[in-house]
Amino acid sequence: MVSVSATRLSGPRSQSARGKPCWAWIYSERSRSAQEALRVITGLLERHGQGGSCREDPTPFCYHNTFLLADRTEAWVLETAGRLWAAQRIQEGARNISNQLSIGTDISAEHPELRAHARAQGWWGGQGTFDFAQVFSLTQQPVRMEAAKARFRAGRELLQQQQGGITAEGMMDILRNKESGICMDSGGFRTTASMVSILPRDPTQPCVHFLTATPDPSRSVFKPFIFGAGAAQAPQVLSPTFGAQDPVRTVPRFQTQVDRRHTLYHGHQKALGLMEREQDQGQQLRQKQRDLEREGLEAASRLLAGEGAPPSQELGGLFQAFVERESQAYA
Repeated sequence: MVSVSATRLSGPRSQSARGKPCWAWIYSERSRSAQEALRVITGLLERHGQGGSCREDPTPFCYHNTFLLADRTEAWVLETAGRLWAAQRIQEGARNISNQLSIGTDISAEHPELRAHARAQGWWGGQGTFDFAQVFSLTQQPVRMEAAKARFRAGRELLQQQQGGITAEGMMDILRNKESGICMDSGGFRTTASMVSILPRDPTQPCVHFLTATPDPSRSVFKPFIFGAGAAQAPQVLSPTFGAQDPVRTVPRFQTQVDRRHTLYHGHQKALGLMEREQDQGQQLRQKQRDLEREGLEAASRLLAGEGAPPSQELGGLFQAFVERESQAYA
C-alpha cells in the first residue's frame, strides 16, 4: 500500500518531470512489499527525478513527495528532496505524514549523496547530529505550512488516542476530522478521495481496502475493494478520456480545462447539494450512506473472521456492487 503526501523544501523543483499522480500507480504495480516499493521509488527517482505541475493550470504548482509504505508485516516512511531521500522503518506504534518532512535523526536508509549535498549547499556543517527534516526544510516557511504542521500534530494525536486499538472505523473517523484540517472540503485544496486498508498479517486472509472515490470523506461512503478473480474497473468511477486533445498532452500544457469528474462524482455532488438544501431529504440520504458503509464494514469483518467467505469471483466484484448501490441512492 502506497500513500503519498506533498512537501515544500529547499532546492529547485522541476516543472516537467513526472509528478505524484503518475508515479503512485507505477510504484504499486511494480512492488510486492513495502521494502520493494522503497527500492522501486528511489530507483526511479535516481533515474528520472520528480516534478511536474500538480494541478491543471497554466501556472505551475510543483512539490516534492513523501510516502507512507505498508504491507502485511512492515511499514516505511520515505521522504524525498529531488533525487535525494531518507527513509525510516516503522518498528512499532502508529505513524502519519502530512505535507512536511518528519524524519529527523532516526534514519534507517538514505541516498548515498544526501549528507554530501547538504554540506555542499551549506545547510549542514558536517559535524554533529544530522536531522534530515531540519536540514532540508525551507528556512522561511510559507504561511500555509503552519497549517500543515498543525495537521501533522493533530493526526499524530488522533492516532495516539487509538493506540493499540486502531480499527478501520477509527481510521475513517480520523480522515473525516475537519477541525484538524485532515478533511478539507473547501478552498483551493480539497480531499479528493480517501482510503483505509486492512492488511492482515495472516497471508491466507485477503487485504480489504475501503475507498470513497469521491471527495470530502465526511459526506462520502467508504466502499470495500478486494483483489480477486472478478476484480475489474468500475465504470462509474472511471474519469472520461480526451485522447490527443487532453490538455495534459498538448503543448503548452493546461491551457484549457476539461471536466474529469466520473459518474459517481457527479451523483455525489448533486447529493451534497441536496444535503445542504433539504434538511429532511438530506438526513435520509446521509442515513443511506451510513447504512451502506456499515454493511461494507460488517461484510469485511465476517470475511476476516472466516465466516462463510464467498467465492473469489464474488469478492472481486464487491466494490462494483457497492458503487452501483451508492449510485442508485443518488439517482
